[in-house]
Amino acid sequence: MAVSVVVVPEAEQDVTDAYHWYEARRVGLGEEFLSCLDACIETIRRSPHMHPTVFRRFRRTLLRRFPYAVFYECESDVATIFGVLHTSRHPARWMRRVTGDE
Repeated sequence: MAVSVVVVPEAEQDVTDAYHWYEARRVGLGEEFLSCLDACIETIRRSPHMHPTVFRRFRRTLLRRFPYAVFYECESDVATIFGVLHTSRHPARWMRRVTGDE
């Protein structure tokens, strides 16, 4: 069952920040990050319930090759991405987003 994917502005900023960080390290590395993220989002779109629930109804999947996690929830036919964060970041950062405490 394929779903639509929506990315909240905070998660878009996460992606922009990571892209610029990787591009500053090596030209083209940011593009590789985006390519891995696109593949991850496509997996969410095609099989949104395959990833584990990590907090309430929110799920997490990991990017290949990069130490980033994508946090999302799926309701009916829409998956909403709330965070694309480095795995060394404290989970409270994305949890505040989904609970509205940020």
